[in-house]
Amino acid sequence: MPLRLLKYGFKRDHAEPRYFNTPAALKDSYDVVIVGAGGHGLACAYNLAHYHGITRIAVVDRGYLGGGNTGRNTTIVRSNYLTPEGVRFYDRSVQIFKGLSAELDFNLFYSERGHFTLAHNEGTLRTARWRAEVNKHYGVESEVVGPDDVKRACPEIDLGCGGRHPIVGALYHAPGAIVRHDAVAWGYARQASAKGVEIFQNTAVTGIETSNGRVTGVVTDRGRIKTGKVVSATAGATPTILKMVDLESPIEIYPLQACVSEPMKPWLDTIIVSGSLHVYVSQTARGELVMGAAVDPAELHSTRSSFEFVTGIADQMLDLFPFLAGVKIVRQWAGMADMTPDFAPVMGKTPVAGFYLDAGWGTWGFKATPVCGETMAYTVANDRNHELITGFGLDRFERFEMLGEKGAAAVGH
Repeated sequence: MPLRLLKYGFKRDHAEPRYFNTPAALKDSYDVVIVGAGGHGLACAYNLAHYHGITRIAVVDRGYLGGGNTGRNTTIVRSNYLTPEGVRFYDRSVQIFKGLSAELDFNLFYSERGHFTLAHNEGTLRTARWRAEVNKHYGVESEVVGPDDVKRACPEIDLGCGGRHPIVGALYHAPGAIVRHDAVAWGYARQASAKGVEIFQNTAVTGIETSNGRVTGVVTDRGRIKTGKVVSATAGATPTILKMVDLESPIEIYPLQACVSEPMKPWLDTIIVSGSLHVYVSQTARGELVMGAAVDPAELHSTRSSFEFVTGIADQMLDLFPFLAGVKIVRQWAGMADMTPDFAPVMGKTPVAGFYLDAGWGTWGFKATPVCGETMAYTVANDRNHELITGFGLDRFERFEMLGEKGAAAVGH
């Protein structure tokens, strides 16, 4: 080992700085308390501190940083949604993602791959055309392509899918990308911490105090915090948090499973999704195939994974790529998907003054991380919903004004 490396490696003055602060104790009060130290909560904290000058913020999580759905997703980023609200919202997220490595001074391994949503019959092909036209109207790059285009982009694919579900076309979304999920969480955490935000892991919220319809404090297992503003960004724990402020929502929790293969030499340059087969796949920079499917059929507050899932997805993957028959699955996991009836999020102000909600993300929350940070920070700082999230309010369910995003989000990708 070079002497110069030893010299600097053991000198305290040249030690790598900590990624984020670890305060010994909670302060008595904060301007904002964010419940959930995942990508959304940390992005909100960073945006509040960086763009709105609000730095007296505590981010609390009963687990570890990024240990919820942020660390359990499949890292796909896209904006080819179906509704005007969804397209505008996710397009903004894609635009932020493109420059986020530079903004956070942290390599997020953002990689544009192109995103194919396969069509196996005329019905799904009609939906693809519909999505393409909505996307183009709002300036998002999407187009319907034929089977030959899919084959050129991915020569290894079996267009006949074993003779059971032949591919008749696809919706191609060129900006589709993948990005390291843990890097996103740690990048936001490091920059938020550098601006004065305090992050508390292994700190469970046990109650939220209100008075006259307004938030007054948060109770944790490490003490009580006085605050007038609370942001809930807890994904699968959302129903539990809502009970603390006597609010109800139509959100239901379903396990969403995924898995990875052993590393392989690079062969899959694009992202392949099939709503009909309930499968999606991309290949990481390390060579692993990251694979996922739709949510489990039964509601369950659990992150357990199952043998049924991995055998089912292996069967569908072999229809698409028969040559993978000898490849091993090395790891599988599950997250808790907070599903809404219209497959669109619930964001912004609530009937409880000072209580803000970032939830209902189902299978599409990770790709919204940057825009959620931007819009929720604006909403909290101004006590007014950002224009991009005005259609995502909790009250839309009382008015029966659903958004109808299911056609673009029915598979967990």
